[in-house]
Formats: sequence, structure tokens, C-alpha cells
Amino acid sequence: MDEENIRKRKESQNGSTSNNVDSQTKNKQPAKATVLQKDVGLLSGICLIVGTMIGSGIFISPKAVLLYSGAVGPCLLIWAACGVLATMGALCYAELGTMITKSGGEYSYLSEAFGSLVAYLYSWTTVMVLKPSSLAIITLSFAEYASTPFYPGCTPPVVVTKSLAAAAIFVIVMVNCLSVKLANYVQNVFTLAKLFIILIIVVAGMVMLAQGNTENLSNAFEGSSTSVGAIGLAFYNGLWAYDGWNQLNFITEELKDPFRNLPLAIIIGIPLVSVCYVLVNVAYFTVLTPTELLLSPAVAVTFGDRVLYPLSWIVPLFVVFSTFGSANGSCFTAGRLAYVSGREGHMVKILSYISLKHYTPAPALIFNGILASIYIIPSDINTLINYFSFAQWGFYGLTALALIVMRYTRKELHRPVKVPIFMAGLMVLVSCYLVLAPIIDKPDLEYLYCTIFIVSGLFLYYPFVHRKVNWARKIMRPITMHLQLLMEVVPPEKT
Repeated sequence: MDEENIRKRKESQNGSTSNNVDSQTKNKQPAKATVLQKDVGLLSGICLIVGTMIGSGIFISPKAVLLYSGAVGPCLLIWAACGVLATMGALCYAELGTMITKSGGEYSYLSEAFGSLVAYLYSWTTVMVLKPSSLAIITLSFAEYASTPFYPGCTPPVVVTKSLAAAAIFVIVMVNCLSVKLANYVQNVFTLAKLFIILIIVVAGMVMLAQGNTENLSNAFEGSSTSVGAIGLAFYNGLWAYDGWNQLNFITEELKDPFRNLPLAIIIGIPLVSVCYVLVNVAYFTVLTPTELLLSPAVAVTFGDRVLYPLSWIVPLFVVFSTFGSANGSCFTAGRLAYVSGREGHMVKILSYISLKHYTPAPALIFNGILASIYIIPSDINTLINYFSFAQWGFYGLTALALIVMRYTRKELHRPVKVPIFMAGLMVLVSCYLVLAPIIDKPDLEYLYCTIFIVSGLFLYYPFVHRKVNWARKIMRPITMHLQLLMEVVPPEKT
């Protein structure tokens, strides 16, 4: 029994009940095409960008950026520079997203520019490691903030934080599987919550500045780091906090009027995030010395205890909301990448199937959630961040290079948005720097493991994607059929 037979039985109206597949699907034929629906408007697009970018990074990464930059002044400059780089990168993605209106983000652009192999290596690395590890990092941060108030004066037990992170992943995956509109609603609400807590922190910092608390901002460049590798790692951690500026490109097919809403959401969302980040860091330094900031297990909570007491409890509460919303956005887009790569034959076919009831890529979302649950087991979150950034910025650089290449190889494509080509060139150079500088300065085995993992995808690509060996299809066909029946999913209809 193959996928085409299942499709024919679903569409049949003759009332036959000759097999299990037909009995499961014949009475559940939706009134509209079985494809992902265009349910994401401008507001939801802005909230997806802002809500995914503002997660745990601004509440945890300030420590790492300060540690590697060495002083308050370079720390603030790096935060501002990261905002500029994120905006330039997003504008490049705006051109790519309005030129190639496919979901999947970098996957679709690398496929158009460099062919199937490069796109496969991206999907292999991102679906299997980068996206689920990002979700794991964010939910671990959520768990840390959620549990800290219950353990005053000490660090929450590891088993508690990891159990909370696993529970959060389960809830987020379920929300995204049930409804796209529900996931958008959750994203919008939690984005407003995180903007509210940022407003509180910024206003509190302005009040402290007005009261003359400027000691930590004096001699701001004293003790600055001069190490190229250290500055690179500072950018790593700052840019990880900005990560999410490309999220809307993963859901282009679900955007209403993508030619208008994609670039507009980018232009509104990313400068808003950049301003928030710089002002929040200034607020931190009005209250905390650099040493206190580095020693704080949860910077925003410590800030709240110093400034907002007895209402300091609102900071960890809203930070929990913030990290949960960011995790929801990360899960939302990760499912679309797995869905598109499965549709194109670079992942198992079941990942490209859609729920008959809810019109969501449920198998892809569940798969991402399972991997993320596995990745919460390692305890060192900073190692995960560096590992994530190393591979991710390599692909960002390749995507910017794809824009340059297609200016010459795909001149016939319509470009509603066209950025100056020097922006793409600068993104390529910055990406190379962020990948190579820390390796040259401090060659850790992490980078070698990452490279080996990426290259190892070639051992699967040749037999299963390029050759499409028959025995693999014979093995996967019954597995796919049973998973279809279990999850009530079908292949997407061609439109």
C-alpha cells in the first residue's frame, strides 16, 4: 500500500470500508485543501519575530557578553552592533523571502542557489541538532527562572529544572499540533507580556539614572578585552540573543500577503528588539556592578530584587512568560523546516504529512519535541550556545552568499525587495569571522565534533536521497502507514 492509494481512498466517496486506511479517513475529509493555511498576518508575524528574539538571551547572555568583552563599554557597543548585524541579515532574508516564496528559510534558498546537496546538509544539521537544541536551551532557561523563586539562596536542583523543561516542551508541542491560530494567539499574548516586563526594567533603570546611579557607567572601557577570539565569543552570545530575526522566512507559505508583510514585519520588529536590548543592559548596569552581574544566576531577577521590592516577584513571573513565548516561536518554525525538508525528500516522508483535523505539521512538530527532550540532558547551557552558534553562523554566511550568487545566476526572478549587495557581502565576512576567530583563538573539540556531524550527513545522502534505494522504501512504507493511522495525518495536497 503506497501513499497514492491512501490519497485515493481519502478522496473516494463510494462508502467502501474495505481497509483500515479508508475507514480512518473517509468521513474526515476537510472542506478545504489539506495544506498549511495562510493564517499568519502582519501582527502575528511581528510577534513571531519579536517573541522569538526576546527570550532567555537578554536575561542570561548579558553575563557572557560582559565576560568576553571585559568591560561595560564594549559590552554595550557589542549589543548595539549585534542589532545592526541582525537588521542587515534580516533585510537580506527579506529579499530572499519575497523572491522565493517557499517556507523553510535557508533550506529553500540554499537549494535554489547551490543545489540539493548543500540544502540537505543544512536540513540534516538544523533539523537534527540546531533547532531542537535551541528549543532545549530556551526551555532550560524557562525552567531556571520558574524554579528559582522556590529555592531562595541556592540553585534549584538539576532534576527539577530538567523536569520543568521537559514539561514545557510537551505543552508547547501539543499547542502547536492542535491549532496554528492557537499557537499564534499564544505567541501574541506572551510577546506582549515580555514587552511589558522590558518596559518595567527600562523605566526602573531610567529612574535609577535620574537619581545619579552612574558609577558603573563611568570609565566604561577600563579592562576591555583585546583578544580577537574573546570578542568573537562575545558576538556569539550577543547574536544568540538576537537569533530569531530569520524566523518569519520559515513560514512564508503561511503568511498573508508575504510580499508586503514579510519585509514590513522585519522593519518593525528587529529595530524594536535592538532598542529594547540596549536599554535593558543600560538598566542592569545602573544597579549591578560588572562583578555582581557575572555572579548572578538570573540577572533580571537580581535586578528586580534590588529595585522593585516588594513587587520583585513580577520579574521572574514575566521572564517565565518571555522564555515560554520564545520557546513556542522556536517550536512553530522548527516544525515547518522539518515539514519542507520531508516534502522535498531530504527527510523521511512522514515529517511532511499534515493533520486532517488541525491542518498542522504534527509529525514534524512531535519529532522536534522528542529531540529537544533528549537535548535537555546535557547540563552546560553555554556549551550548547557556542555549539549552536558555530554551525548556525556558517549557514547564515552561506545564505548571504546565495543571495549574491543568485543576483548573477537567477536574474529572471522577480525581486520585490532588493538590498544593496554590500550588505550580503558584509554578512558573509562577519559570518566567516564568527566561525573562524574563536576556533583560531581557542581550538576546542566542540568545533571538530560539529564539523564531523555535518559531514556525516553525506553517508545518508548518497544511498537514501541521491540513489533512493528500494529496500529503504520497503522498510519505511509500513512504518509510514501505521504512523498515518496513529496520528491521522495525510500527505499535503499539491496546489
